[in-house]
Amino acid sequence: QVQLVESGGGLVQAGGSLRLSCAASGRTGSRYIMAWFRQAPGKEREFVAHINWSGGSTYRSDSVKGRFTISRDNANTVYLQMNSLKPEDTAVYYCAARTLEATSWLYWGQGAQVTVSS
Repeated sequence: QVQLVESGGGLVQAGGSLRLSCAASGRTGSRYIMAWFRQAPGKEREFVAHINWSGGSTYRSDSVKGRFTISRDNANTVYLQMNSLKPEDTAVYYCAARTLEATSWLYWGQGAQVTVSS
């Protein structure tokens, strides 16, 4: 019922920046909490950051918060600004969404590749 499409991935040098976008379509009238996850090669998917319907955000750690910023300009678009990128940030980044009442993430995007070279 909700489709999420990521964009903005690519190849950057260490220390550079990228901004990922996630556009939602379909049934988007609910107050969805939206998030970014990432999955590096050979690793399991991990949480990066999430943002609620009122704009409040949380991050995986203080170190990530210092470099990454999640934001949304409306109910249908969420962004992840990534600064000071490191090679270990290389991963497929996924957008996800859930309602406040849900116990798990309900919708997932197809993923956007981010590659950070040294």
